[in-house]
Amino acid sequence: MHWAYGIDGPSQGHFYVDHTSGDLCASSSAYERPQPHACFIQSVADDLVNEGGIMDLWVREARLFKYGSGTGSNFSDIRGDSEGLSGGGKSSGLMSFLRIGDRAAGAIKSGGTTRRAAKMVVVDADHPDIEDFVNWKVLEEQKVAALVAGSRVTAKNLQAIMRACQIGAGENEPNNENDGRFDPSKNPALKDALRSAQAAMIPENYWRRTIDFAKQGYTDIEFPIFDTDWDSDAYLTVSGQNSNNSVRVTNKFLSAVENDDDWELYRRTDGEIARTVKASELWESIGNAAWASADPGLQYHSTINEWHTCPEGGEIRASNPCSEYMFLDDTACNLASINLANFMKNDGLFNVDAFRHATRLWTIVLEISVMMAQFPSKEIARLSYDYRTLGLGYANIGGLLMALGLPYDSKQGRSLCAAITALMTGTAYATSAELAKEMGPFSRYTENAPHMLRVIANHRRAAHGTTNEYTGLETLPVPLNAAECPDPLVAKAARAAWDTALEQGKKYGYRNAQATVIAPTGTIGLVMDCDTTGIEPDFALVKFKKLAGGGYFKIINRMVPTALTKLGYKQVEIDEIIYYAVGHSTLNGAPGINHETLRSVGFRNEELDKIEEALESAFDIRFVFNKFTLGEKFCIEILGFNKKQMSEFSFDILGALGFKESQIEAANTYCCGAMTLEGAPHLKSEHLPVFDCANPCGRIGKRFLSVDSHILMMAAAQPFISGAISKTINMPKSATIEDCKKAYNDSWQLG
Repeated sequence: MHWAYGIDGPSQGHFYVDHTSGDLCASSSAYERPQPHACFIQSVADDLVNEGGIMDLWVREARLFKYGSGTGSNFSDIRGDSEGLSGGGKSSGLMSFLRIGDRAAGAIKSGGTTRRAAKMVVVDADHPDIEDFVNWKVLEEQKVAALVAGSRVTAKNLQAIMRACQIGAGENEPNNENDGRFDPSKNPALKDALRSAQAAMIPENYWRRTIDFAKQGYTDIEFPIFDTDWDSDAYLTVSGQNSNNSVRVTNKFLSAVENDDDWELYRRTDGEIARTVKASELWESIGNAAWASADPGLQYHSTINEWHTCPEGGEIRASNPCSEYMFLDDTACNLASINLANFMKNDGLFNVDAFRHATRLWTIVLEISVMMAQFPSKEIARLSYDYRTLGLGYANIGGLLMALGLPYDSKQGRSLCAAITALMTGTAYATSAELAKEMGPFSRYTENAPHMLRVIANHRRAAHGTTNEYTGLETLPVPLNAAECPDPLVAKAARAAWDTALEQGKKYGYRNAQATVIAPTGTIGLVMDCDTTGIEPDFALVKFKKLAGGGYFKIINRMVPTALTKLGYKQVEIDEIIYYAVGHSTLNGAPGINHETLRSVGFRNEELDKIEEALESAFDIRFVFNKFTLGEKFCIEILGFNKKQMSEFSFDILGALGFKESQIEAANTYCCGAMTLEGAPHLKSEHLPVFDCANPCGRIGKRFLSVDSHILMMAAAQPFISGAISKTINMPKSATIEDCKKAYNDSWQLG
């Protein structure tokens, strides 16, 4: 905007490092330098108002949110509840400050009006307030439930009291406190209403106020009713809704859980033991909270730091909001993701040369963006310049595997993912070494060289399929199994890339402390023409995306016909399978219910046109046959329904017109599609796993990917990623607390 249009504004408190002099400079312009870094990790000290402290963090977070970036922090240095303060008195504790930060983030809509603030809150498992942190969102969810239920019950009872106060009053009759209407001993209806209110535990001041309100001549009372929509007033009222929460766990803690040992929580002021809990009980709380509210997540502190390239700069303690960038506090990462489907050749093989070229090119682009960027604080500007961490990644692995006819939950699928990931990061580090040859390594490389070369060597061992001989690792990675890779050329190129990365790194060092992450690529995945995001499988074969401006549009995975072709189906068979899944979007020619049968019960061309227009994005034809689409006048005067029927939300027009359930379902499948391939004509049962998604598809689908399949795919890719992976592990609604704990434990064991 600045370069092309001259758009500018006053500085927003950003800093940058001048690449010619190496000096730290304050930005004098809002837009001359961009903020291309999307992921930030910020430190926070146990200090209330000074620079680097708690209140200063909210300012730095706001500076990031305004420009659409996300931030994460480890808050474990903040003292616990009732710990002593230097000036006397007791601390209000970690949670009181987290609530302030949550409210501040909620007040900001970053990146325009449709995106919320993005932040990660991390707390170590040995913090004295850890139990309150773990259960934070669980309690807030319970508050929402109480608000919703309480508002409905209160409104119902107060309105009943108000109605009872009107009994016996004539129209326009002035209120007379002596006529007995406001006295429950003289007004039986009021007496009953008050009994119901007291049984429902409506506060006394509210039912008394309602009677007083009626005495003043009012005949109606309004009381707000809340709902459970995530963007509703109920959720805006409670705290904890603007962050992802994670507990930082060590191997020591997880071993204590396994052995049912005690776990000590430490005061932050003096390092003394605050109290002791059972590790298994804290673990149970984490599992219960995750099951109830999907938070907290876990970050495996020991494993993360075993793969840390720069430990001389300190430990890795936190991550960005989506948890793919893990590095030192007060650093930032720039993201770029490659659409893997673009590298599938006509012969079904992966275009190794093109992918290698894209990886090399984008490593250079991201390196350039470090130089051109501005940052929200002095510390981040300096350290990001010193370490030059990059965030190259990919998207659409789920779409690629499907197009190749490979199930997401298969050894072949995981092996190909591992090989592609290894090729990407190995090439990125080789390019970084090439850059270092020309421009010198990152400034903190020399002090960290032994550590970084150890990590690179471990990556290389994993690429060569080594099952042992790793150095400095307590939890071993899942290595690449080249024999299971359906495209041997990718595995071969991956091994060669890591050979080069280590060999050149030993000679020249590296320009960048980190090279790759796997980001979520949620909304941007649509712009990139991806059928699946990040490392995810498909969520559902047919999806409805809600638009910010209202309405929906239908998204169909375009890899399905490609996969069917790969699996050997004829075009006529593919067409029938696709129509079965996505429908014809019309009732013209449909079985059971079609234009002819609808005309026979009174529909005219005008109504048929309205129906056809609405069917283009319909999930079910029943949703289209209503008074809003057809017009209430037509429904009453032509179809013969009454106003009472029209006012009932559950009224089934098609059923009332005499159509049988079997006819409705047949027309539904023809028009809207089954939205699954289960039951599709021609499709062989052994090919169904290729089309398995994170959730059961459509109304009749039963199949979905297991929890283990998600974790195993991450385990296949993780040994070849510099940072981490942003991923959702989808669980069925029947999942238990034990399932949550098992998912966390399996993830730890698999690195």
